[in-house]
Amino acid sequence: MSDRYAVIGNPIAHSKSPAIHAAFARQTRQDLIYDRILGDPADFAGEVSRFMAAGGLGLNVTVPFKEQAWALANERSSRAELAGAVNTLIRLADGRLRGDNTDGVGLVRDLADNHGFDFEDARVLLLGAGGAARGVLRPLLEAGLKRLVIANRTAIKAQELAALGVTCGPVNGCGLNELAGERFDLIINATSAGLADAVPPIPDDCLIAGGWIYDMLYGDAPTAFQRWGLDHGAAQALDGLGMLVEQAAESFHLWRDVRPDTAPVIALLRHPR
Repeated sequence: MSDRYAVIGNPIAHSKSPAIHAAFARQTRQDLIYDRILGDPADFAGEVSRFMAAGGLGLNVTVPFKEQAWALANERSSRAELAGAVNTLIRLADGRLRGDNTDGVGLVRDLADNHGFDFEDARVLLLGAGGAARGVLRPLLEAGLKRLVIANRTAIKAQELAALGVTCGPVNGCGLNELAGERFDLIINATSAGLADAVPPIPDDCLIAGGWIYDMLYGDAPTAFQRWGLDHGAAQALDGLGMLVEQAAESFHLWRDVRPDTAPVIALLRHPR
C-alpha cells in the first residue's frame, strides 16, 4: 500500500502541492499518494488525528492552520519555534507529531541555489511583520547577511519580530515611514499587498542600483511588486514560485529522507505541458 501524505488548508482547491509532490515521487521513485484536505476551521485537530489514524505519515499545512499546527505538534524544530507556525507535520514512530517550518529555507534556497544571490554581507529589507515574515526570519539571519531590516506599517510589530531574531543575527525593526535614506541589496515582500495589486509604500530609492527584489506571491503574470522592482532598476525581480517548490522539497526530505531535484519541477510549473 502506498504511503499517504496530504496538504490541509481552507481554501485548498488551488494548491499546487499535489502536483509538486507527485513530480518529486516520480523523480525519486517513492511509492506515495499525496492528497488535498479541505480543513474545517473548527476541527483542525480532529482532521489531523483522523488522517494520521488512517495511516497518514505527514501533512503540509497552509492558511489558516499553521498556528494551530504549531500548537498541535508534540515537538517542534528550532525554526518552527521561532516562526510560531508549522507548515510540515511528521508522524513519528510512536505516533506523536513533530512540527517544522520549511518556508524560510525554501526562500533562501530559491534565492541562493536557483538564482545565485550572494547573502554574504548583503543588506536585506523584509517588508511585513506577519506570519509570512516570521516564518522566514531565522533562515534569513543564518544565511550570512550583513544586516536585516524588518519594516511594517505598524512599527511596533516589526520591532517585536526583530527582537525575536536578535539571537540569530543582525536585525532591527522599523516603520515603513522610517526607511528614508536606507539602501538595500535585496528587498523581500512578505506582505499581502499584492493580493490587491498594490505595493507597500517604500522610498523609490531604497533599492541599490542592480539590487534584487523578491515577492513571496506568485502568479501567471508579474506581481505588482515585481513590476515595481523592474521600474526601479532591479537586476532581478523574482516571484515566490521557486520558494513554494523549495519548501515542498524540504518537507519531502523530512518525510522520505530523499532530496528531490527542484529545477525540473519549477520548470514544469512555469511552463505546463
